[in-house]
Amino acid sequence: MSLEDGLHSNAFFSRSLDADCIKQRILDLEHGRVGFYSVGLYPASLAYNCAMQQASVDILMLAPRPGRALLGAFPDAAREGMDADHVAVLEQMASHSEAGQRVPNTLSDLIRDCELVVLAANSNHIEEDLQLACQLRRDLGRDHVVLACLAGSFTHDPISNDSYVLCEREPNLAFFSGFHRHGALRNPLDSFTANFCHPNALTALLGARLLDRLSPNIQVSPGVHNVEGQYIKAAKNMSSVFAGFGYAYHQDNPGVLPTLLTLLLDQCLDQAATVSMARRDRQRLYNRQPFPLTELGYGVQRIEAALVRGGDMEKVRDHTFAQLTAMVADVRGSMMLPVSGKPTRNFQAGQVLASRMLALQRCPVSMEELEEWCEAEGLRKGGLEGLKALRYWPQIVRKYAIPVHDASMVNLLYMAIYGKPSTKDVAFAVMTDSRELSAYCQESVRPTHSRRYAEALQNLHQPEAMDLLINAVIADNARKSIRDDLALDDSQDSAQPPAYLRAMNVIETALD
Repeated sequence: MSLEDGLHSNAFFSRSLDADCIKQRILDLEHGRVGFYSVGLYPASLAYNCAMQQASVDILMLAPRPGRALLGAFPDAAREGMDADHVAVLEQMASHSEAGQRVPNTLSDLIRDCELVVLAANSNHIEEDLQLACQLRRDLGRDHVVLACLAGSFTHDPISNDSYVLCEREPNLAFFSGFHRHGALRNPLDSFTANFCHPNALTALLGARLLDRLSPNIQVSPGVHNVEGQYIKAAKNMSSVFAGFGYAYHQDNPGVLPTLLTLLLDQCLDQAATVSMARRDRQRLYNRQPFPLTELGYGVQRIEAALVRGGDMEKVRDHTFAQLTAMVADVRGSMMLPVSGKPTRNFQAGQVLASRMLALQRCPVSMEELEEWCEAEGLRKGGLEGLKALRYWPQIVRKYAIPVHDASMVNLLYMAIYGKPSTKDVAFAVMTDSRELSAYCQESVRPTHSRRYAEALQNLHQPEAMDLLINAVIADNARKSIRDDLALDDSQDSAQPPAYLRAMNVIETALD
């Protein structure tokens, strides 16, 4: 069975037109349970929050991966600080009674007893978990259990050597995410927002309602942009690495940080806009909903921008998803130092990168060396989704045709880790000098001139395109005819351009 077969009806309702059956199903969902499979830091912290608020244990079920401890993702210090009564509630959520004894829950138990199951594994396991969940759902006759994921990286098919956003490959898979810090989720007074996204507005609305009941501290809003949401999370994880680097390396030059952080946020959304325009279900997303998207809290049905291409206006971006507040807050929050506690793991990886680059005065030799640096600081490489996403970055750029000027910051980070030695030297010069980095931030967001003139050559019938080329020829001829009154020598003419320009040239050649 393919995933496509298993997910074509990832919804709470059958296609029945019987009003009584639908009424009963709605009432069942009001008392439905939510399950989290593969209990890492986030699901366990969320469950702990639920236990602190004395929510009913019947609302939430947990199932660790086989052979994994329920709280195994937490360091010893965090476990020691947990309340024993709350931990006992978590253990109850993760088990059930069988022949008079408590036995651990499995994925089968969640699908049998829950209406919504969140597959919480990272990119290492999510596809195999989804395959298993679809099979179990069919075998158990639970076709209307909705499946969702949390994975914040890109998925890679080693056979076809193709990388992609899982929700784009499986468009009916729900996506659940929002800003959180694992330590703060164990704070009884803190509050959080999240989005539950599914391409069907009704499924999104009901799924968000189920999740919103978990804890009064957590507010979950519905949305339809699952593909964009998952892409934003993957892009955010990479950007968070750069943010951590910026905070640590340029702590004595804080003027560059606002520019850097603003650009990282904007580019996450701009890249997702490009991905959004490539959705296979784009028309259905906006034109075949059971009710208008404004009923979900969207300000308008869709927000699109346009660019002039060859004298014509062309729609190129969909920014409707930017109204998913929790998704945008996740990007912002993941690039900030918290008032208390630790920043996100990807941010910490950026801090490690900065400290080692400062000490060694070079970029890492390879991703493996960077992962070793992180492991030495207590950061498990399996949990660093930003570094895993970066591994597949060139394939993602090409697959979704993401413009270079909308991804210049991640491009620079990629070159610092995966570039040739000469490229790493240029990346180091830009990333470690606040003037070079500021100049790069300002200049790299502009579309490349080479693309502008190449498009003009393909549109000579347009007056604007012809004028652009005519002016270029005139400027070139005028330059050649001017006498060298300043008598500049050849060595000055051939002076090496600034590092930020060299970085842009290398990136445009490699990734454009």
